[in-house]
Amino acid sequence: MHHGLGELLNTQPYTLDAKSKKRALDRILGELTVFHFENCEKYRRILEAWPYDAYKSPESLSIPYLPVRLFKEFDLKSVSDENIIKTMTSSGTTGQNVSRIFLDKDTATNQTIVLGRIVSDFLGTRRLPMIIVDSSAVLRDRVMFGARGAGILGFSFFGYDKIYALDDNLVPQVDKIEAFLEKHREEKVFLFGFTFMIWKYLLKEILDSGKTLDLSNCVLVHGGGWKKLLDQQVNNNTFKSALKSAYGLLDIHNFYGMVEQTGSIYMECEQGHLHASVFSDVIIRNPKDFSVNGVNSEGLIEVLSVLPASYPGHVLLTEDRGVLLGEDDCPCGRKGKYFKVTGRIEKAEIRGCSDIYAV
Repeated sequence: MHHGLGELLNTQPYTLDAKSKKRALDRILGELTVFHFENCEKYRRILEAWPYDAYKSPESLSIPYLPVRLFKEFDLKSVSDENIIKTMTSSGTTGQNVSRIFLDKDTATNQTIVLGRIVSDFLGTRRLPMIIVDSSAVLRDRVMFGARGAGILGFSFFGYDKIYALDDNLVPQVDKIEAFLEKHREEKVFLFGFTFMIWKYLLKEILDSGKTLDLSNCVLVHGGGWKKLLDQQVNNNTFKSALKSAYGLLDIHNFYGMVEQTGSIYMECEQGHLHASVFSDVIIRNPKDFSVNGVNSEGLIEVLSVLPASYPGHVLLTEDRGVLLGEDDCPCGRKGKYFKVTGRIEKAEIRGCSDIYAV
């Protein structure tokens, strides 16, 4: 059923130029649109209410985008219940609805394959000793098991001899971390965690207790949104320079992704740019009229992914703002679009586009 993903799955993630990539994505996304139209009644109703027959066109720019919050309001799935092996939830703050994403075996498997392809482009293909900057309690607690738990499980695949940096009360276990770094001092060590957790626990709490760490031999991959940190005046640059000056940590990669499109994440390269792989794409839209913005013009981020086959999440309008920086010409050498995320949209703006949200 997997809509010609085969050959794409064997493609290195940053090797297709704009034209070849567009050809591959238009075909797969077009097929997914038709599949979801035929197999998900709510999706069909949305597309039929769309002002033009965009879903009949295989052109990825014109495939109708669903606002991500629809997954908080409705159960959207294109496969029968007995084929669903896993339901993922977003990490909604308290009192918010969470998104529910329904996965069948194929979709879950392809998410794992694609995540592996993307991350190994940055980490290499060998597994590394791994420090998870979180508490193992997050995996035991079914209530908390949303984006954080899923992220830890997904990225654990790239590590071996894993330890958790925080105890069950989220207190940093500095001695344990030091012993681990000493044990693996001949190897590169993989640090993984959510941006806010890294800042609050790995950096602030350890430094506040008067201790320090030597993380100069580590590579850090972190993601999960900046909202809490931007409120504290911390952005990507201050984040990096703090970790560099405190711990000598230089090799840092943020990633942008969401539970609605797990697997096809956007990793940050050595230049500090987020990259779309061959499995995904990004379009920046003008919040006033939803037209497509060119380079260096801030707008709403639309994300496209070839992976969502069990639910109609292949073309989504996020609630994030961003800027397209270029395509195929990042100095890091990776092909594809590269961009930066500049913030969240305010609630008032979301109300402003309620006309496209009416289902």
